Amino acid sequence: MIASLFFITRIVTAWFLLFMLAAMLWSGLFGGMQDGPPWPAVLVFLVTMALVLTGAFSHVRRVRLIAGKVDAGTLANRQRRQVEIPFEAGEAFDLVDAAIRELPRTEEIESARDSLQVRAKVQRIDPYSNKSPSRFNPLAWLGNKRNQILATVTPGEGAGSLLLICEPESPAWSDWFKVDDGTNLENAEAITRAITRRVAERRRSEQASVRQTVTEKELTVAKLNLLHAQVEPHFLYNTLASAQYLTRSDPQRADEMLGNLISYLRHSLPRTEDSLSTLGEELERARAYLEILQIRMGARLNLQIDVPAPLQAVPFPAMMLQTLVENAIKHGLEPKPGGGTIWILARSQEQGVAVTVADDGQGFNAESSGTGIGLKNVRERLRLVYGAAAGFAIVANFPSGVAATITVPGAIDGGADHA
Repeated sequence: MIASLFFITRIVTAWFLLFMLAAMLWSGLFGGMQDGPPWPAVLVFLVTMALVLTGAFSHVRRVRLIAGKVDAGTLANRQRRQVEIPFEAGEAFDLVDAAIRELPRTEEIESARDSLQVRAKVQRIDPYSNKSPSRFNPLAWLGNKRNQILATVTPGEGAGSLLLICEPESPAWSDWFKVDDGTNLENAEAITRAITRRVAERRRSEQASVRQTVTEKELTVAKLNLLHAQVEPHFLYNTLASAQYLTRSDPQRADEMLGNLISYLRHSLPRTEDSLSTLGEELERARAYLEILQIRMGARLNLQIDVPAPLQAVPFPAMMLQTLVENAIKHGLEPKPGGGTIWILARSQEQGVAVTVADDGQGFNAESSGTGIGLKNVRERLRLVYGAAAGFAIVANFPSGVAATITVPGAIDGGADHA
């Protein structure tokens, strides 16, 4: 209440003093004021003061509607906002620039991305008639028909700080005689709301993306676990049956097979889904698996491994190498009458470490009975763990067979000389 009365009194007093000064100048220059001012001048004065008083009251009421309160800050023609935007300065600037461009009646927008500044003019209208302020309104006599906006983004530590100024196009001294009907308050609030909305939308989008990624990751892990549940019992039954047979015919080979089975199972113990194994651990699992198959398949399976020791410390997703090896056996060598060779190679590259599993089996053909679930899981898990930093490629081997290569980040000094 006190702020409203002070504001109205200030406006009325300023106009009263302006009329007194005009009357004194008129009297000094032309005389004729000894008997008092003429009645037309008095009538103009009274009408003008009534319009000024009405306009000031209207300004106060509109500010209360917009802001919900009335104080010196909300009543002012010039509005200042300091807004912290939780994005780096470039993103914050783009967000502010878009918010200002969407403001109604905005024109003459000057956007300087290097200096992180946006300047704009906004046409002012009478909020009650949706037209330019009336020429008969004394509060519009000083000629500013537009407001202006200055937005400056200051870079911070992973964030941008916005200084927003919304003010009339006229000089500051005119604020003693004029009101803006809350238009600059309205502009400042609109831009602030637009920024808040855009930040909230970005946060919701990020949260939705995280939820989708988590769901995809859980689905991929579930599919992988289901695949293991289907494959491992079959492998275990065959291995145990072979070991039982060898205990009677060749106890030494049976003991060797059981030792490899123990090694395979030890490296197959569950680990948390987010933790990475190492290439060395995955190689030991694959080696144990293949040595078991060598005992079962005999001369039909040859194994060649070339993985330099420095590369074996590279973090590597669990079961990926095993999946490639199992695919090479199941779809490449087992259907081939004469068997063949499995190669496991690793080499260091600029992009990271490339691990290849190759065979000289049947290769790509219509007789392959694979569903592709294992390779699809490999691609999905690589994407979830490494994003675009990892790669997976599968090509035909020469002269026969298939070569599958996984590339993961992780530069190892000296690894390139051994590959």
